Amino acid sequence: MARRSRRQSRSSELNAWPGYVDALSTLLMVIIFVLLVFVLGQAFLSVALNKRQQVLDQLQREVAHLSQMLSLEQSHNHSLEQSVATLQKEHAADEATTTSLTAQVSQQAAERDDARHQADELNNQLAQLSAQLAAVSTALEISQNEVHNRDRKLDNLGMQLNIALAQKVEQLQRYRSEFFGRLRDVLKDTKGIQVVGDRFVFQSEVLFPVGSADLSPEGIQEIKVLGRTLKQVAQQIPPSVPWILRVDGHADRLPIHTAFPSNWELSSARAITVVKMLIADGISPRHLAATGFAGFQPLDNGTTAEAFARNRRIEFRLTDR
Repeated sequence: MARRSRRQSRSSELNAWPGYVDALSTLLMVIIFVLLVFVLGQAFLSVALNKRQQVLDQLQREVAHLSQMLSLEQSHNHSLEQSVATLQKEHAADEATTTSLTAQVSQQAAERDDARHQADELNNQLAQLSAQLAAVSTALEISQNEVHNRDRKLDNLGMQLNIALAQKVEQLQRYRSEFFGRLRDVLKDTKGIQVVGDRFVFQSEVLFPVGSADLSPEGIQEIKVLGRTLKQVAQQIPPSVPWILRVDGHADRLPIHTAFPSNWELSSARAITVVKMLIADGISPRHLAATGFAGFQPLDNGTTAEAFARNRRIEFRLTDR
């Protein structure tokens, strides 16, 4: 029972081999049962042999006594011979039984040796599996430590990246404020230009004739002023700070009757025209982007002429890539 308890304890540690350990426990129980049968057989055989030996001794004494009284007990000679023959048959049967029991005991001993040999092999295999499991556990622990170290490094890198991004955004915010501040000072007296949040908004009529994507002479001058201001600010922005000036073209939601099929084409064409003008003034194309929103991003949802005029605009937004 102590061996079985130890086997069960090891089985709880080796969850990967429950069937294997159950088979080993069953084999050990069979071995114990065979040993018990062997011990009981030995005991029964010893008792039987002692009894038979006593019977034989008694018979031998009777035979001697009868021999002495043979001359006096002729009438009993035949019965005694029959008794002796019967006892001899019983003795022969006892010898046969003894031989059979001896053969069984020998067979049981051989089976016991085989079972012990198998148990030794199973113990060796179990020891090897335990060693392998210990090695795997060690490797797993090392791998987990490496993963934890990588996670810590990734966390540190992520924190450093967030800090760097925050610094870049802060730098870009500073240059955006300077850019808009200069534009505000230069264009403060120009009608139709205003700052909305982080955007500089030009009403389309300031830059373009109605329904056209070609800059008016006044619009060319305004874009040149904007380009000069942007170049001055861009010279102060470090190369490591990613920035881009996004030019957004917006239209109203009224159908148009010009060379453009829709407000999509008109708003996109106006944004592209402004970008080309800025490139011609020396702004790198890598820092420019043109987008068209048609009439789907209105500033004013009204239906008056003033509301439609507010929605027809060009917006400039200095942002990161």
